[in-house]
Amino acid sequence: MESNVQQDPFLVHRQHAAELFLIRHGDAIPEADEIIPSGVYDNLPLSKIGRQQAQALAARLKNGHFDAAYSSPLRRCQETGAPLLAELGLQATIVEQLKEIRLDDLVPIPEIPEGADLAMLTQALHERQDKIVRIAGSSGNWDAFAHSESSKAFRQRVVQALDEIASRHLGQRALIFAHGGVINAYVAEVLGLEKEFFFPCANTSLTLVRAPGDTRMLYILNDIAHLSIPSAQNS
Repeated sequence: MESNVQQDPFLVHRQHAAELFLIRHGDAIPEADEIIPSGVYDNLPLSKIGRQQAQALAARLKNGHFDAAYSSPLRRCQETGAPLLAELGLQATIVEQLKEIRLDDLVPIPEIPEGADLAMLTQALHERQDKIVRIAGSSGNWDAFAHSESSKAFRQRVVQALDEIASRHLGQRALIFAHGGVINAYVAEVLGLEKEFFFPCANTSLTLVRAPGDTRMLYILNDIAHLSIPSAQNS
């Protein structure tokens, strides 16, 4: 394998590497008419917009050939993959290490009394997300968040999980349904960047990495050709 990689440094020939199709989940911030006031807001399902994005993704990729699929255990990732995997006849393997980074609760979610305007809750969820993106985007890592998973530990678990998947699928294609932070961290490793968060990964965007072991090559980043409008951030 090493001699093949040396002869093909850009991994032009797919038989030398696994193709990892890294897909961020769809939008998962519910509008007021979708809010469940007593819901658990760290494991949200897709919103109406997110479900539409997942269908658009499925329409784009349903005629492709894929050998395997993997997903974060969180609902928004599994629901993003469901329409496409149904078309392909594949089932996703759940990988705990593909969860998004664990952060402390930056913006408390308000308790909404019965009969109150649920738009307040939607607004609070958007504010929390905006704050996360602003802090992570400014610093480039997650250590600015106190009492949270460290940036180094997060990157290590993501890289280990995705490299292990790649090692199982040399010469094959694997779908990976994950999170914006996860995709940022892995691509940063591929590019040799110190930052763990360096680009705004769009909902249902496609990022393609070819990886045979420690040699990795980025081919596509943040492709949203299947969407008519870039989607909002939703970690």
